Amino acid sequence: MNKSAPSFLLLVLSLLFVACESSPSWQQTVDQLHLEWELVSNFTGEEGQFKARFLFENKGDEPLEDEGWALFFNMSPRTILNSTQATITHLNGDWYELRPDKGFFLGPGEQLEIAYTGVEGVIKETDAPMGLYMVFYGPDQQELATVPVDHWKVRPFVREEQLLRGGADEEEPFSPARLYAENARLRQVDESDLLPIIPSPYRMEKRNGTFSIDPSMTIAYQEGLENEAAYLKEKIRSLTGLDLGSNAEAAGGAAIRLSLSNIRVDGKQQEAYRLEVDESGVSISGGDAAGVFYGVQSLLSLLGPDIYLGEDAPLEVPFVYIEDAPRFRFRSLHVDVARNFQTKETIKKALDMMAHYKLNHFLFYTSEDEGWRVEIPGLPELSEVGGQRQHVEGMAAPALHPGYGSGPEAYAEGSHGSGFYSREEFIDILRYARERHITIIPELNFPGHARAAIKSMEARYHKFMKAGDRVAAEEYRLIDPEDRSKYLSAQAYKDNVVSVVRESTYRFYEKVVDELALMYREAGLELKKMHAGGDEVPVGSWTESPMVAELLEESPGDSPSAALLLENLPDIQDMKNLQAFFFRELLKRLEKRGLEVHVWEEMTLMKDESGAYRPNPEFVGRNVIPYIWNNMFDYPDLGYQLANQGYEVVLCNVSNFYFDLAYSNDPTEPGLYWAGFVDTKDAWTFAPFDWFKTTYTSGMGRTIDREKEFENMVRIHPEAKENIMGLEAQLWSETVKGEKMAEYYIFPKLLGFAESSWAKERDWEKETDLGEMDEAIAQGWNRFANTLAQREYPKLARWNGGYNYRIAPPGVRVENDSLYANVNFPGLELRYTTDGTEPTPASQRYESPLPLKGAVRIRAFDATGRGSNTVTADTRSAVVSRAGQ
Repeated sequence: MNKSAPSFLLLVLSLLFVACESSPSWQQTVDQLHLEWELVSNFTGEEGQFKARFLFENKGDEPLEDEGWALFFNMSPRTILNSTQATITHLNGDWYELRPDKGFFLGPGEQLEIAYTGVEGVIKETDAPMGLYMVFYGPDQQELATVPVDHWKVRPFVREEQLLRGGADEEEPFSPARLYAENARLRQVDESDLLPIIPSPYRMEKRNGTFSIDPSMTIAYQEGLENEAAYLKEKIRSLTGLDLGSNAEAAGGAAIRLSLSNIRVDGKQQEAYRLEVDESGVSISGGDAAGVFYGVQSLLSLLGPDIYLGEDAPLEVPFVYIEDAPRFRFRSLHVDVARNFQTKETIKKALDMMAHYKLNHFLFYTSEDEGWRVEIPGLPELSEVGGQRQHVEGMAAPALHPGYGSGPEAYAEGSHGSGFYSREEFIDILRYARERHITIIPELNFPGHARAAIKSMEARYHKFMKAGDRVAAEEYRLIDPEDRSKYLSAQAYKDNVVSVVRESTYRFYEKVVDELALMYREAGLELKKMHAGGDEVPVGSWTESPMVAELLEESPGDSPSAALLLENLPDIQDMKNLQAFFFRELLKRLEKRGLEVHVWEEMTLMKDESGAYRPNPEFVGRNVIPYIWNNMFDYPDLGYQLANQGYEVVLCNVSNFYFDLAYSNDPTEPGLYWAGFVDTKDAWTFAPFDWFKTTYTSGMGRTIDREKEFENMVRIHPEAKENIMGLEAQLWSETVKGEKMAEYYIFPKLLGFAESSWAKERDWEKETDLGEMDEAIAQGWNRFANTLAQREYPKLARWNGGYNYRIAPPGVRVENDSLYANVNFPGLELRYTTDGTEPTPASQRYESPLPLKGAVRIRAFDATGRGSNTVTADTRSAVVSRAGQ
């Protein structure tokens, strides 16, 4: 190795600066490098740490030396403790930099390892570094070029030290054998035992006979139900090809009749409906238009899977009598489009399937640290700056740096970091939701999670200061520029909290709300609900803000929280009370606009004399709705405390309803796992009035003694049950990129959630003996799982052009040189090959244990031919690969 030879980078830099005819080929430098990343182990001798390494290989003709370049990447945020050959620095959020140490040298044909140690175990391929790119520098560290890294791969996770998060991880390592054991109790049921409708109606009576729908028939509707009739007409046309007539007559000889009535089901009129099918046709009456709409959805469910399988069969509806109404009036899905953007078309597809499963709210998470996604007239910087991510020279730049693998270029092909909805697109989404009786709740999360807004308004500040207009520059500024507070947010940001004492912060919030209200008005709606966020404000915020100190010194007695802050200013834990000050001020302004204000539970907390957090009674009765996600960690009974105190609450328990948590600990299964794993059964198995008994494991897989560990938890008072307004499922998008991934995370989990939020209280929820309850759950789940495979998957495959729903890989056990296989949803078929090819729906069907004479590949398929990932097994082991999906 001749280290005295001039490096390729120094050579090209010298050529650049002497104005040679040739220009440096930065792309060639990157192309000669082939990079790999490997998780070495989560068992390092120190609990809660991991070891990993980058592997550099130089396949070019020039060396790579120790100056003139740096490698940037995103990685699931973890503290880096040490590294070799290079220094890895956490910049902000999930943005990291790798710079070579002095003496770094990678000659042609050579390989080099950069090993490092970090905090918190890594078990998912989606945790690996992503969005890699190199930046090249001149002699004065000026940036000369930015080039994405294309030759890059992650080595698979296969060893136990890669499959578990360390010694504290009590989950069983992922394996097909584990899946086999989990599926072992499931049995296929007769078609007659399947659930005809999901979510299950309050009351349903099956009758003998069927009614056939033919092209000559008409949909008649009462005045005021034009939307519902048009929806039904279009769905039947798109699903079956039948183009039925329609008219605005409630009575007469029409085959399908839609009307309004005074029906009450379980004491409810809103959203209640009656559906009757007999020899005279179909009659749907509702307590309101929404009730009729949900009756239409039940009718579409009754059509059965045949129409989705392309079979040439008559369009028949079984004779039934149904009375139905929702258990909870608030049934919601949250989708975060800030971390990774989703197109308008993806959102509309999700809304349509939400409506079919009778969800009626959509929390549209359009602003976060990583992106601002709605155009706001008068504040173009929000979309121009906050709507895109790209490489910047440092975290102080008035722009957004790459995140979640978005790469160095805004709007690059295959990247999901940039994008926003124009005003017209947002209005179109609102109208689409209105037609489906879905209320969209916009979100503006303050005071934390606000980096995209902060950076956008800093760009605006600099623009107007350059123009000499200080008044305009300060109008919507969100920070105290002299604030030197040090903090690290839950997503590892150092600069994502607004100043809570600037009037311009509140003025900005009001401006955004008022512009959103105008969009709602144009869509024929009224903005009635707003989500104000309030979660995860990091400890340390505002402690070094001169503006905060000045406020507290001037008026310490203006409020209890301000006085407490002044008294305990050195104790950064008491900054929680300044958050209460912020919300108090914000709420006044939102109340003037007649808004119901939804917040995360943290916004309704305060410290008591002992230093413990407890519900803050200040906002009870003021249309403040806390969302309860934390049922596992420091205060798992907070939701019941808040409901008992008089707050109406929305339950979005992390152990059941966080759809971004991975289905399993399979390292190839995408998703997060900081609170464990969530699958469809978890979303279905939820007792809202005693969630402790359906919280089975800790975030690290430890089996919870539900009677002992929750013995002293606050329970909901009987009279406070009505304060549980409803349930919400969450899709945070750190690992969700594009439509297919979003749908994979949502479906089929959404179906289990729909059952929990609409269907009446299930008998097992009232069972006090946990063993008896678990047995009843197993029986109920077996029926539900059968229904998903046999009735709902065909629907998901065809509705709106098809959804990218997940089919789990088969469980496989190898014993006595034989292969045993099963599925998690009975009714799926298993197909296998022995010649090394991928199984298809036409491959040999698995019906009994197979003798293993070599490798066998096996997959699960539904009736439409959609398949799972592949399991490859031989006499030694069985492993899952991605080849199938």
